Amino acid sequence: MDASAQQHETPRTARLRALRIPHKSALRVEALESIWLEDNCAKSYLIKGIFGWNETSAWIAPPGGLKSALLASAAISVALARPWFGRKASEARVGVVYFALERADLVKRRLIAHRRQLGLEDEPIPIVVIGGMLDMMNPATVPIVVEAVQRAEAYFSQLEGCNCAGFLIFDTFAKMIAAGGGDENSAKDQGKVFANLQRIKDELYGVHIALIGHTGKNEDRGARGSNALYGDVDMLVTIGGETVKTAKVAKANDAPEGPLFSFKSSVHEFGLDEDGDPITVNIVSSEEVTTTSASTTAEPKLSTNQRVMYRLLAEAGPAGLSTEEWSERAKAEGITVKQRLYETRMALKDKGLVREYTGIWRTNA
Repeated sequence: MDASAQQHETPRTARLRALRIPHKSALRVEALESIWLEDNCAKSYLIKGIFGWNETSAWIAPPGGLKSALLASAAISVALARPWFGRKASEARVGVVYFALERADLVKRRLIAHRRQLGLEDEPIPIVVIGGMLDMMNPATVPIVVEAVQRAEAYFSQLEGCNCAGFLIFDTFAKMIAAGGGDENSAKDQGKVFANLQRIKDELYGVHIALIGHTGKNEDRGARGSNALYGDVDMLVTIGGETVKTAKVAKANDAPEGPLFSFKSSVHEFGLDEDGDPITVNIVSSEEVTTTSASTTAEPKLSTNQRVMYRLLAEAGPAGLSTEEWSERAKAEGITVKQRLYETRMALKDKGLVREYTGIWRTNA
């Protein structure tokens, strides 16, 4: 900038000029006064309240728990800008890149089944599938992934109403570590993967990354492997249930914990094979599942302390109780041991009866 132009700068412009990026590899330094926040700090979502831009979510379930089927359903909704389980979608269609690190053919069949059920066989949908292994512990994999997404984006840009690749699904998290000879029980190995996922998000300017993972042998203890996963994702959702599955938020940065929605599976038939047997694939059903139908016929068994503390929280109503308030009321009922108070709260939470958000506990009734 020449001297004449500098003389006409406003004081604010002059201050911010010092922070301008000197070269491509320089770190971006943003002054608070220059950060523009839209709609009173409102977040932007691909699916409102679930898939936030520039965030990472993890979806975990035991084998056969329909976690991959659920994310295939999400891919269709994001790509078509259609609501997902009653949650509002982005106004514009968003391109989906599905990294099928295992069972790629099954992923393709599920997506084809959804497309046929919607009667969209002749309409291009902004979804691409990438099969094969990816060593996500290795930083050298980052440019490979970024280049593939950029090629997908060039394809998406030719489709009506879609101009970006914003939703990346990695199926499964364990394969991202195993491909590099890592151990998913190691927080260090998980940390390498998340560092590289952040590099991918930085390069692609704010995509949402959804990870599909497994629960351990004890489903109640959450994700298999190191618990570092809980600290590295913005939202962690567990999927459980028998005929009716329920997706529950186990951890979220700025959303309440507890049930998100319930769903069932359905079998889609493609036709018959050469032996006359049906060719099928299991997908998420479009049938609406109500809270009533999702609940089991048998109520969870509660100890005396659990019944007392649940009753106290239920009596507080929608306002709920802070941890301290709940503990004080429980002490008045005779539950005075601090460790017992904690264990009872956690037991009720594990049974899906209560949830906590910003220090306030409420029932899930």
